[in-house]
Amino acid sequence: MATTKKSVLKKDSIKKDKPLMKYTDKSAGQPEMVLIFEKLKSLMMPFEKGAIKVHGGTGGQISLISHKAIEVQGRKMSAVWFVSALIQKGYVGFYYMPIYGYKSLGEKLHPDLMKCLKGKACFHIKKNDETLFKQITEAIKIGYDCYKKLGWV
Repeated sequence: MATTKKSVLKKDSIKKDKPLMKYTDKSAGQPEMVLIFEKLKSLMMPFEKGAIKVHGGTGGQISLISHKAIEVQGRKMSAVWFVSALIQKGYVGFYYMPIYGYKSLGEKLHPDLMKCLKGKACFHIKKNDETLFKQITEAIKIGYDCYKKLGWV
């Protein structure tokens, strides 16, 4: 009889200086996308507090990850993703993980921001728009409060 082993993130498996994913920087020749990325990065940085740590930040990618040991549906995890941004070709992907913890979170987000949603948690940001950045800031605050309520930060 074969036994199955659950995949568990080890504390050392996520390091600040080690890339978390295979990713090729797509910022070359896209100055507008670099500006959007830098703005998103500046919106995310104030949330690096407590268990939430920044990973990346250069080369067109940045992630905020909570390093608090938690249990989700009986599965132990040493870290949980919060938000990320990646420069893609023609847009900056803003990945908003709190939407997985709270399915109704989409109803709390601004309709203009929801128009940028592609899939479940990825927003395609194509314009350097201050109104949209304010909506993203509000979304990050809402997501942080949700993670706090769940005890994930």
